[in-house]
Amino acid sequence: MKTSVARLHEITGPAGRLEAHLLEPEPVLGGEISSPRSAVVLAHPHPLHGGTMHSKVVYQTAKALSRIGCVTLRFNFRGVGTSEGTFDEGRGEQEDFRAALNVMVDRYPGVELWAAGYSFGAFIALSIGVLDPRVTALIGIAPPLMDKYDLSEVTRSQKHKFLIHGESDELIPLKEMWRFYGSLEEPKELVVVDAADHLFDGHVSEVGDAIEDLLRDYILNTDQ
Repeated sequence: MKTSVARLHEITGPAGRLEAHLLEPEPVLGGEISSPRSAVVLAHPHPLHGGTMHSKVVYQTAKALSRIGCVTLRFNFRGVGTSEGTFDEGRGEQEDFRAALNVMVDRYPGVELWAAGYSFGAFIALSIGVLDPRVTALIGIAPPLMDKYDLSEVTRSQKHKFLIHGESDELIPLKEMWRFYGSLEEPKELVVVDAADHLFDGHVSEVGDAIEDLLRDYILNTDQ
């Protein structure tokens, strides 16, 4: 194989078929695709506000993870795109995410499992990932730090936590992110993208850069 390829276009969720896209690691020198360093499930923003697995930040995050040797599964929550079912206020979406984790465990046995998401998807990924003993790392991009989204379990977790936030996020002020970050147990890391809003307009590539920097260092340290 000489390029990254998508081999999976749908998975089975609790409410029916879920549209999905699997991105394998980029090939190493010589054209071979290496075994994945980790298997990542990546969740998209709020379905009622236009969020899909094709959101720019989600797409660039998947590409960045591919560049550092990860295989990434992004999917549309129930009721989004061609996924069956209807929006379930986060409850069913958490079960969708759990189903995607199961797919990755079955498909890549023995490979380290990470949970990642952007905005609403970060809430879903962090909430499920923190409770699933198979998940070793949590990645949250602009998580919705609002009262209706309970992330208290995350504050008590000793799993590796990686956060990315926009300096000018108009929905979640940076001071709220710093407050949340301060409540987290180690190990944890936060990257603030200068001048970026909640959508990271004009700064999407910087999200990819931050993902590469954070997770490449993590991989190097854990492989030693």
